[in-house]
Amino acid sequence: MIKKILVIGPSWVGDSVMAQPLYRRLHERHPGLELHVFAPAWTLPLLSRMPEVAKAHLNPFGHGQLRLGERWRVARALRQENFDQVVVLPNSLKAALIPFLAGIPLRTGFTGELRYGLLNDTRELDEHALPTMVERFCALGEPPRQALHRPIAHPQLRSTPAAQENTARKLGLSLAQPIVAMCPGAEYGPAKRWPARHFAELARQYHAEGYQVWLFGSGKDKDVGDEIALLADGCALNLCGKTGLEEAIDLMGLAKLAVCNDSGLMHVAAALGVPLVGVYGSSSPDFTPPLSHSASIVSLNMDCSPCFERTCPYKHTHCLENLPPQQVRSAADGLLKLAANRSEPTTKSEA
Repeated sequence: MIKKILVIGPSWVGDSVMAQPLYRRLHERHPGLELHVFAPAWTLPLLSRMPEVAKAHLNPFGHGQLRLGERWRVARALRQENFDQVVVLPNSLKAALIPFLAGIPLRTGFTGELRYGLLNDTRELDEHALPTMVERFCALGEPPRQALHRPIAHPQLRSTPAAQENTARKLGLSLAQPIVAMCPGAEYGPAKRWPARHFAELARQYHAEGYQVWLFGSGKDKDVGDEIALLADGCALNLCGKTGLEEAIDLMGLAKLAVCNDSGLMHVAAALGVPLVGVYGSSSPDFTPPLSHSASIVSLNMDCSPCFERTCPYKHTHCLENLPPQQVRSAADGLLKLAANRSEPTTKSEA
């Protein structure tokens, strides 16, 4: 009998990327699985690039919004799907409410905030045994009291050369020169953003060496993108706010290198297999590292970081202000060298 499972997905882009290994594991455990995901609108383009997801359902509720009557209507629609199980990834009470109202028989998730009546397959989170987010997600894909299946595969988003070239053509972008992608935004707050002047310095360096530099981000990142483009004397093209996430996925897939703050787009670049440098300030790679074999993490590891604050408590953000472009460049050069070595053809010596 084919199993049908719903996952209540995360609200953040990066977290949504890191949920994909769970989807893959559920398919391994349940051959022929029909997997659906309930997720907010801004993460739906990611789900369309994950072959494990048969169908996505729109989560119309913003953070903190109860809207009980509307939740009841959404739950009634989901009830018609006749799911066998739901896996609830967010730890909030509201995230568990719709699956309960939908009458899904098996409702799996961590205990969270007062959810004992809403979930009937509750798990206690051992933060020491499961230190990373991807481990915690994947643990919910196992039967109760069963050890986490390892190794955990890295996320992989689909992006074909044809789709990449079509997207570039649609936006009038040239592919004559190699591309460096830069992601200067961070939705969480300014304490995660490497300064614009540092991105601009790096952009000038790569431009002088024959690269074109594309800046990626949402409409909220347009101003910082404009600032970088101005400081870089035209050596960077600001695409922030000019692409949707689906277009950004294809365009980032064309890049030879990505330089990113700890952000959702960093995890997108990792899932595309693009060599990337992740710049960390107020946050820590211990919990949500870029899941890639071609990633390098750069941080000053100051005594006051990671503080996990949206803005610097000391009003100076030295953890990023004092992180020089050359340190990031050095990490990037190492990644490019490794990528070049992997792409070189190997020859057998003649006998």
